Amino acid sequence: MDQAAAPFLLERTDAGWRARFQAMASPCELLVEGVTPAQAHTLAALAQHEAQRIEHKFSRYRDGSVVAAIHAARGRRFELDAESADLVDYAAACHALSGGLFDITSGVLRQAWRFDGSDRLPAPAQVAALVARVGWPRVEWQRPFLRLPEGMEIDFGGVGKEYAVDRVLALLQAQAAAPMLVNFGGDLAVSGPRADGSAWQVGVERPGTAEAALLLELRAGALATSGDARRFLLKDGVRHGHILDPRDGWPVRQAPRSITVAAGRCTEAGSLATIAMLQGAGAETWLAAQGVPQWILR
Repeated sequence: MDQAAAPFLLERTDAGWRARFQAMASPCELLVEGVTPAQAHTLAALAQHEAQRIEHKFSRYRDGSVVAAIHAARGRRFELDAESADLVDYAAACHALSGGLFDITSGVLRQAWRFDGSDRLPAPAQVAALVARVGWPRVEWQRPFLRLPEGMEIDFGGVGKEYAVDRVLALLQAQAAAPMLVNFGGDLAVSGPRADGSAWQVGVERPGTAEAALLLELRAGALATSGDARRFLLKDGVRHGHILDPRDGWPVRQAPRSITVAAGRCTEAGSLATIAMLQGAGAETWLAAQGVPQWILR
């Protein structure tokens, strides 16, 4: 069933309302306090609509998306709208910050990898052939015009869900001055403290289990987690997480099982967590240099 046709679930909580729906292959949740039932329904509908709008616009799996249009240009220059250009600018800044490890052209590597918990690794030759099609420096980007060399692909999956959290929260805050938390698959942001002035309680799962390894308090800003708890391969006792090194096309080695980062925006928290994972054994050192709150589980 198309997600656009699936209704959200709205239910009362002890302090307010919880809305749930699916988008971007993730469970999505809105918690809101101090509003009427009608207001809660309106906010939930807005949250679902905006999340699905972003998914439809930027998904690499949808024929009508911006990504599909860029690929269809087949090496010709393509003019982006302002929102899409902002995401490309942000991705370019992440590429620079990461020393080239955060690369939105590396999504093509997914053609070789299926992180389904099995032991099926791709053939090295297949991975090597795809790596030849990766490399942000080969993309011509002069806002608002982008030219992607034919055979290369672009993928906003590394920023899309976190961007959606920020967009939804901003949209809802413009509609209601109420305490709220937006959570898309564990990446989340809050409007401020709860109605009683307390912090929101956020659990971080211990990798591979359903139990909370950490219980964090969030009064402002955002949290995002990157890890291999649900997407991995296991071969001969070696766990291969889903975050791929764009330089060789293989899972990052010696990376933590989970990294959670706090920042002012979910987009920023998510990209910092992902870049840290890409550092492998150097994740802690790299994050410490960024000066952001962090929680690392190995």
